[in-house]
Amino acid sequence: MKLDLFNHIFPRAFFERALEVAPNGKDMFKRVRDIPCIVDLDERFRIMDGFDDYAQVICLGSPPIEVFGPPPVSNEMARLANDGMAELVAKYPGRFPAFIASLPMNDPDGLLRETERAINELGAVGVQVFTNVLGKPLTAPETLPLFDLMARLDRPIWLHPARGADFPDYKGEKKSHYEIWWTFGWPYETSAAMAHMVFEGLFDKHPNLKIITHHMGGMIPYFEGRVGPGWDQLGSRTSDEDYSLILKRLKKRPLDYFKMFYADTALFGARKATELGLDFFGVDNVVFSSDAPFDPEKGSAYTRWTIDIIDSLDITPQQRYAIYEGNARRLLKLE
Repeated sequence: MKLDLFNHIFPRAFFERALEVAPNGKDMFKRVRDIPCIVDLDERFRIMDGFDDYAQVICLGSPPIEVFGPPPVSNEMARLANDGMAELVAKYPGRFPAFIASLPMNDPDGLLRETERAINELGAVGVQVFTNVLGKPLTAPETLPLFDLMARLDRPIWLHPARGADFPDYKGEKKSHYEIWWTFGWPYETSAAMAHMVFEGLFDKHPNLKIITHHMGGMIPYFEGRVGPGWDQLGSRTSDEDYSLILKRLKKRPLDYFKMFYADTALFGARKATELGLDFFGVDNVVFSSDAPFDPEKGSAYTRWTIDIIDSLDITPQQRYAIYEGNARRLLKLE
């Protein structure tokens, strides 16, 4: 079976409430509202039927929950999302064998409560977080306890990039142009979040922490030289802090920690990037994902292109099984 581990859907009740809370939603929320199968199950099932032995582990699409409002609102939206996801899994287990929980990341206590509720009561297989929380890193003190909890629960964290047009490309500008914030900003967001986790020492504290990075780890595989020999010289370019102390504290080279992340195949049909990511992370740390339904055909192209690439890779049947299904079953503890 092909288990698509990073694709997006909006439960109906969540979607309707989101339109009430943010009727003028911009950027990615504008984008997702224009895709019928993000909420229309008949259309989604029609698309899914085009692929043999195919199922989706479902999660929300952008924007992050905390964008909808302060904790009273974000907590409500997270509960609506997770309750709706659990209902979809219960009603259509053959289509959706599992779901990934969403969290009110702007509520330090609420996000931990919702994590435990979603996993222990609703059966979520992990949680989705975005690469920043309203402009703050995930490793800020108020959100850092989430990593401790997920390590204790032994469940994966899905890492999704987040950035909008209000993040300028140059200091002298007020906004990003030409959707650069998405094309280049999202891979950078992913890479920066990963770096904060590495240098915060999360993998020394929790060696078995499981973080699945969207879009094959952002920029990391392509920048192996900078992440490797470049960051082996951490501190040599900085005058106001002694970053070399971080290298002395870490138990491994920075490069070795980056290889501990998991990555998915959602690369929009880019074969060479898929091969590069597999070479960097290794087959055992790569999972099948399409990022459906955000392709130009509104639901089928990214899945089709990704499957075509994986089927044509020069790998063994066992390695192909690991990417499509085996790694996912191990990570998510699926029978």
